Amino acid sequence: MLVVPLSQVSAADIAFAGGKAAGLGELIRLGERVPDGFCVTTEAHRCGVLPETEVRAAYEALGGGPVAIRSSATAEDLAGASFAGQHLTVLDVTGPEAVLAGIAECWESLHGERARAYRDARGIGHDTVRMAVVVQRMVRAETAGVLFTANPVTGRRTEMMVESAAGPGTSVVDGCGPVSRRVLADGTAMPDLWALGERLQRHRGSPQDVEWAIDPAGDLWVLQSRPVTALFPAPPASDDPRVYVEFGHVQGMLRPVTPMGMATLKDVISAMLAALGVRAEIVDIGGRLYGDLTDLARHPATRNRLVKLMAVDFGPRAQAAMEHVLTDPRFAPVKGGSTRPSGSPATAFRALTGIIRALARPAAARARVAEAVARLAGEGGGQGVGAVGEGGAAQEECHVRVAAASGNDTSGPPASTNSSGASDSDDLTWPIVAGMLASALPGRLLEGLATDAEIHTVLGGLPHNVTIEMDLALWRLADAARDHADLLLGTPPADLAGLYLSGGLPDIGLGAFLARYGHRAVAEADLGVPRWFEDPAPVFAAIANYLRLTDLDQAPDRRFAHAAERAEAALADLAVRARRRRPVRGTLAVFLLRRARELAGLRESGKFAGLYRLAADRRRLLETGALLVAAGRLAEPADIMFLNPGEAAAAEPSAAVSAPDPAGRRIGPPGRRTGPPSGPTGETGLTTDAGLADLRAVVAARKSWYQAECLRRHVPPVLLSDGTDVEAALAAKRHISDIESSGEERDTDRNVSTRQEADTDREALTGQEHGSDRDTPIDREHRSDRDTSSGWRHESDRDTPFGWRHESDRDTPFGWRHGSDRDTPCGWRHGSDGVAGVGVLRGVGASAGRVTGRARIVHEPGRARVEPGEILVVATTDPGWTPLFLTAAALVTETGAIMAHGPTVAREYGMPAVISVPGATRLITDGQVVTVDGAAGTVTTAL
Repeated sequence: MLVVPLSQVSAADIAFAGGKAAGLGELIRLGERVPDGFCVTTEAHRCGVLPETEVRAAYEALGGGPVAIRSSATAEDLAGASFAGQHLTVLDVTGPEAVLAGIAECWESLHGERARAYRDARGIGHDTVRMAVVVQRMVRAETAGVLFTANPVTGRRTEMMVESAAGPGTSVVDGCGPVSRRVLADGTAMPDLWALGERLQRHRGSPQDVEWAIDPAGDLWVLQSRPVTALFPAPPASDDPRVYVEFGHVQGMLRPVTPMGMATLKDVISAMLAALGVRAEIVDIGGRLYGDLTDLARHPATRNRLVKLMAVDFGPRAQAAMEHVLTDPRFAPVKGGSTRPSGSPATAFRALTGIIRALARPAAARARVAEAVARLAGEGGGQGVGAVGEGGAAQEECHVRVAAASGNDTSGPPASTNSSGASDSDDLTWPIVAGMLASALPGRLLEGLATDAEIHTVLGGLPHNVTIEMDLALWRLADAARDHADLLLGTPPADLAGLYLSGGLPDIGLGAFLARYGHRAVAEADLGVPRWFEDPAPVFAAIANYLRLTDLDQAPDRRFAHAAERAEAALADLAVRARRRRPVRGTLAVFLLRRARELAGLRESGKFAGLYRLAADRRRLLETGALLVAAGRLAEPADIMFLNPGEAAAAEPSAAVSAPDPAGRRIGPPGRRTGPPSGPTGETGLTTDAGLADLRAVVAARKSWYQAECLRRHVPPVLLSDGTDVEAALAAKRHISDIESSGEERDTDRNVSTRQEADTDREALTGQEHGSDRDTPIDREHRSDRDTSSGWRHESDRDTPFGWRHESDRDTPFGWRHGSDRDTPCGWRHGSDGVAGVGVLRGVGASAGRVTGRARIVHEPGRARVEPGEILVVATTDPGWTPLFLTAAALVTETGAIMAHGPTVAREYGMPAVISVPGATRLITDGQVVTVDGAAGTVTTAL
């Protein structure tokens, strides 16, 4: 059929009627008041000829008069892509000829520049989308607007937000006039809208963005309801308020984690915390690792230490958010609780003796670390370059493989021990902890005598760092391969990887490099991510970057050597000054700094060793995946990473070769709720358990969800159980306080709507619309005159939200202050006056030095081209990114802490670094000239 009444369209008719028409038809079936109308179907668009006779008849059946003509593409108004504003809507169209012309215009908008760019950003093929068109009676609205059934600014699920304007509501949708905004905590103020929102959200199972209108008779009309697409998924529901801290960015992981990787990391992190006497549930929220730290926040003895932990390991943004949480009465200290974490006396004794032993004899400690790494590498079978499936593993071994990879195998050998009976854990852990303590404490001891920049210089060029050794080994490989420069520079990295794996490349020494480092990768803590020995394309990209370096003075090995020389000279100078002015504390500080130079470089060794086992587990899982492919259960071996361990074990080939189960019984353990989503339901659009016999469909749904989540650029560092993004809520609260303290009137009128902000700001941030991960400074009704895409005002006469101040009387680790007179949205101040001029972004200085160069914005290191001297601007980094550091002149990150991987490696190269610069990858444009000052913590953009 070419034209059908909307009342005959259902939610299942997206391919036939497009997303908007399918949604409207569903609303009609629910009994909601929806304007009458009809749909020109995708079949008409496919034919390419307007069905004039049918359209005229349908228009006459509506009674003629003014109508609204609205696009309804097959990829529109869906959970993963709303296409808001990308296609055409025409209002107040009267007469059949004008209606036909409007339909043709809607068809044409499918191929417009905006729509094509939107599809490109989401990987939606242009030839896979068809356009239907909705024609509806115009509602003569006295008031119209948008209802969000969850607060799209803060993410709070217990609130709704209403934006409205007089007339048809185009000012709300298009942002072309004043808009009134209200945040509703209940249905008292607007009971009809609240009840509507509750009905639609309950039916759809996720927060909704609802367009509505009220006519002169007072009737409420529903014009559209679609998911709030970019709202960050909510934590598990809880009657007792909970606080969750995101763990992934500590390892440089803002991208989602695969289901198999999530299961493994949950076990690993839980075990690590338990060893420290900390009880904290690890939760999968939006495919990211969050720790439930509620008990620590509420315990009188741990809440203050929790803030310091945030500063050291999670960075100032998380620290500011946690401080805000601790002011919330719901997280007030609970006396007499039994939740205080405490390690066993035996663990405390082992820690103390292990740290003292390492500080006393650092060379012996390094030897023990090296031996432990070698043992773990041997147990992991090296990096295992062999192709998946080699060895002809029998099907009956698969269950054991899956159990071992998921950490559930209890039949294996005990933890490795050295010749003296100590565990690998002890041999690795305490020298690393000793090095970190030796790095952190001197700043306190030398407070007022040595600047952070001096301490950073002393800690530059640290030896014994396996990640630095890896980077330099790759540099030497590239330097030796210059005879093949034309091939390596002229061939895309992916093609070079294919040639290498097929044996079609000349020998440049890559085999030896991968034998040592092939078990590494970007986001390498995720078991589901391919290792370099499987896909060496990122290695070839790094080699190409190195080959473009022609100034030998900037060669990585020379930069590292120069950093080490500067460090030794700075330490010698500091030693004389410290011992003269503070004989006891100065002597202790100098001792610790010397030990830091001998031990702090070991901090990467533990993870490096553990990755050998992870790579071995991945190889075994891929072998199982290959057997599932042969049995017809999976499309490719790597698809097994999108199952959780229980599902993979239940799907082992012994079951796969049996007769298919027509009843579709569960393939995983009953009731198990692990891993990301598999099929449509809930806020993520997916379920949390397979429960299906068709593993291919399960995997396809999860991969689609995973790929959509990879587009997300903002991951809340701290979440509450009601969905509140604490950082966004804190910014909103601070913005309102700024307005009130300035005497500016706070009213409900604003010139830009949340919908319009969603259609612009969210495009820049995530490639999606609407969401709590915007940094919009609004928590309740007020005026917003923001002029940056992050939602912050950036003006020469006020502090920006990047304004960190560092003072000599600092009272937190690394000296970041937070106080009642704070002048940034998160309350942190940096600098002599806390004021950032126009074009100045402020963050945390993590490695001293000042350099000017062109910015290179990178989201995917495996395909990045970083020219020598460019400034690397990224959201986050992990060790898999560090090969890019060798050609970059400076580093700017949006997240991170002083001791994180990126700034640590930057210091060791003597490379200026500024971290925790919110929105850096959006506010700085690719190729823009910027000056990075790692001592001041500023990034100055050329105006």
